[in-house]
Amino acid sequence: MAKCIQCGRQLPALTFGKKLCQWCVQHEAAQRGEENTIQRVETAPWLRSESSSMMVTQAFFAINVIVFVAMAFAGVSFIEPSTQELRNWGANFGPLTLGGQWWRLITCVFVHGGILHIAFNLWCLWDLGALAESLYGHWTFPAVYLTTGVAASVASSIWHPGATSVGASGAIFGIAGALIASFYLGEFSLPRAAISGTLRSVVMFAGYNLVFGAIWGRTDNAAHVGGLVSGLILGALIARVAPDRDLIRRGGVLLFGFVLVGLGVFWLQHSRSYLIHAQNGANLLRERKNDQAITEFQTALRQRPDFVPARFELARAYLFKNDLDNAQTELQKVIAATPKDEGAYYFLGYIYLEKKQPQQARGIFDQLIQLNPDNPDGHAGRAAVLSFENKYGDALEEYKVATKLDPDYQNVYYDMGVVQAKLKQYDDAIASFLKQRDNGDDPDNENALARAYEAKGMKAEAAEARQKAAELKGQK
Repeated sequence: MAKCIQCGRQLPALTFGKKLCQWCVQHEAAQRGEENTIQRVETAPWLRSESSSMMVTQAFFAINVIVFVAMAFAGVSFIEPSTQELRNWGANFGPLTLGGQWWRLITCVFVHGGILHIAFNLWCLWDLGALAESLYGHWTFPAVYLTTGVAASVASSIWHPGATSVGASGAIFGIAGALIASFYLGEFSLPRAAISGTLRSVVMFAGYNLVFGAIWGRTDNAAHVGGLVSGLILGALIARVAPDRDLIRRGGVLLFGFVLVGLGVFWLQHSRSYLIHAQNGANLLRERKNDQAITEFQTALRQRPDFVPARFELARAYLFKNDLDNAQTELQKVIAATPKDEGAYYFLGYIYLEKKQPQQARGIFDQLIQLNPDNPDGHAGRAAVLSFENKYGDALEEYKVATKLDPDYQNVYYDMGVVQAKLKQYDDAIASFLKQRDNGDDPDNENALARAYEAKGMKAEAAEARQKAAELKGQK
């Protein structure tokens, strides 16, 4: 259908050859001062009839700032928060969201991953939010913003359910999509040139950010696309079905949007239910309910055999049960799927060592060191193999490398002290056991320290260490 070249209103049907609507014809006649011409007053559907106040945009802006400041005061880094910190503050994370914490689909919209992240998003929100609020009104705008924000979170969980997602950008893309559809399909009393310029700006904003997100890699483009598409749908429906801000029509359009998002959530729950089982398994594993945890992980893997995190946790559950063969099988599958998973190499190496297969264990730890020479697990594992083979001198050198890489590496000074005692380096062994004591009390360490003292003829010190070992065992 043709549109007026002056104001953009749609022309009536069968108006062949006409370029101006009747309203503009009368307006121009009134401007020329022609007699008997009365300027007809016609409120265009998109005329900004509400106050120019951007109170809702300001409210969204303030909520984002308040959450960010609260996170900073709580000790969260304002430069680059950790993934766990973001999850603690309501980030969208598939296993938690699908595990029943559905509120994360909306709270993540108000959480940001650093000062640069929030600064860019709030800058976009201020400009696009003000425009959308003046166009849609004070109640339609927040409904579109929140609906598209949730739609963006759903799209993110569908595309990469194991990722952690935060930020207002999905909802901002939703607003951009709604504006694009509304500018293209709606009737405006604004000059066509002004509308075209704004439309180009919004399209460039969406296109640039999608391309930048695809290149940078860290941007959640799934959320951006989800927000943009849901915004396009809502904007088109508002422009065509409810341009007059009629409560019933607008409400119907927004209700339709809510239903679409609800269907997306329903589909997400059923298509990604393996995440729920994986999360349940992780919770059970923390409670040392190993058999139940294994059942949950197996259920998750039946639904999604390539879900590596569940397979790794299944291997750990078998380890806790001392089922070394099954743990070995699962870890080998993890390495086949993700050859750079350093944790899988570490556990697999110790399984071989526990099964008294030092040659296989050395091969695994050598692969781990080749993968990452600065991984203390690899050097400590290699030292354990050498110690098992009674090559104590070589084992000691590997333990020294591990301590240089990580001075707080778990039990490394105890293991080093045991090797030094085997080499009859009792002074060094005592120093190592005392160093291990600084990292926490342990009866095995105290007994080893007592033996080293006895080898040196330090009977009083040995008795004291044995007494402490007995007390620690009694506390367990």
